[in-house]
Amino acid sequence: MALHCGRACRQYLLHLAHDNVDFRLPVQTVNFQFTQTFSPFWQLNGLSEDDIRSVMSRTVCGKSAFELWGHGTTIDELRTSLLEYPAENMAPYLQQNSTYKINVYTFNKTLVFKDRIEKIDVSILLYFTYVSLIAILNDPEHIFCLLEDYGSDPNDIPEEPFHMYFGRWIADGQRELIRSYSVKKRHFIGNTSMDAGLSFIMANHAKVKADDLVYDPFVGTGSLLVACSRFGAYVCGTDIDYNTIHGIGKASRKNQKWRGPDENIRANLRQYGTESLYVDVMVSDASKTVWRKNAQFDAIVTDPPYGIRESTRRTGSHKDIIKPPEDFSGESHVPVSMAYHLSDIFADLLNFAAHHLVLGGRLVYWLPIYRPEYCEEMVPLHPCLTLTSNCEQTLSSHTSRRLITMEKTKEPEDSDRLAHLADPRFTPYQGHNSFREKYFCGLTKKNGKDSKATPKNKD
Repeated sequence: MALHCGRACRQYLLHLAHDNVDFRLPVQTVNFQFTQTFSPFWQLNGLSEDDIRSVMSRTVCGKSAFELWGHGTTIDELRTSLLEYPAENMAPYLQQNSTYKINVYTFNKTLVFKDRIEKIDVSILLYFTYVSLIAILNDPEHIFCLLEDYGSDPNDIPEEPFHMYFGRWIADGQRELIRSYSVKKRHFIGNTSMDAGLSFIMANHAKVKADDLVYDPFVGTGSLLVACSRFGAYVCGTDIDYNTIHGIGKASRKNQKWRGPDENIRANLRQYGTESLYVDVMVSDASKTVWRKNAQFDAIVTDPPYGIRESTRRTGSHKDIIKPPEDFSGESHVPVSMAYHLSDIFADLLNFAAHHLVLGGRLVYWLPIYRPEYCEEMVPLHPCLTLTSNCEQTLSSHTSRRLITMEKTKEPEDSDRLAHLADPRFTPYQGHNSFREKYFCGLTKKNGKDSKATPKNKD
């Protein structure tokens, strides 16, 4: 560690929540990369404190951030590391008669009150006996933290931590948003309303910021619009389901048969104080764009239907009729709706993003996967879009969905229409179309195994 280090090159520590582990990716507000590790404690270099505060002001994956003063695998190593930390970096927070308190955080081990007090006493002996600070629990000027990592195996917790960290608290993350934006408390919900935590993760992957225009072509009950509006973006969306867009029909809540008169997406944004950012939603078919060619979105954030709880349908047209029927008084019958295959959904979505995103704009969407067959070639690609991240959320032993983030890096050209002929990577993967059958096939096999494992009662 350098003996002389300005504010812009200090070392920092992130304490991350241990859920949605695969979503610990580059954070959206600053240009740096996290090192992907399984540990909830990440050390960061080459950043300023403003960068760290910017990250923590948005992330729902991070619990707290600290300026790292020392670390080690034993108390002696931690003491040595603390004594080597530049005194001039500590000095502003160790002024005579300043007030402070010490917190203790542990991962994979719960400490009783007595053990916590002992560790706080050890922390004081490590450094604070040499300075004239006043310990105070309520509203101190500075907060210092001892963090201990006991590994990730809950069945084999060691007596002593594998690693210890000590530092100055800087900021907390936005974990509270998961509770305050919970769909359980939301005015208008549906069967497939997106979880609040995942909605904010998607908004962060899309780099949504104030005054952006964000679009969701499969808007549903607007969970993603709610999350994006929290960051100051103007939001709009479309959906083929008339009842959902207008907030009518059967309710999704328990003990409620029909939706109320004010259950709609606008009411959801009103609930969180962002109604002024609501542009509008309308009934529309994602396979037949209604937007003018010069429509430009800063981000497209969406969760397409998979055909499990929501059907994958599109409106019928004359183009879909191969052979007109001879009945109906000689007139061709145009079906009201037709199957919308997953491969076509993703091909249309990427093509729409290539034409309607601004340069640098991002497309973020969920891709359902049958896990035994997954390979990277299944992820749809487009010549104008660059894949930036691919994170998995496991749904069952045989299925998962992957959060795909793509960035527009060039404007579309006429030659892009034939890109799939020149490069097979741009050809839609047809295997997505059988996801529904594979999903229920795997579910049937699982239920069969469970029934065999359950002993039958004898008369």
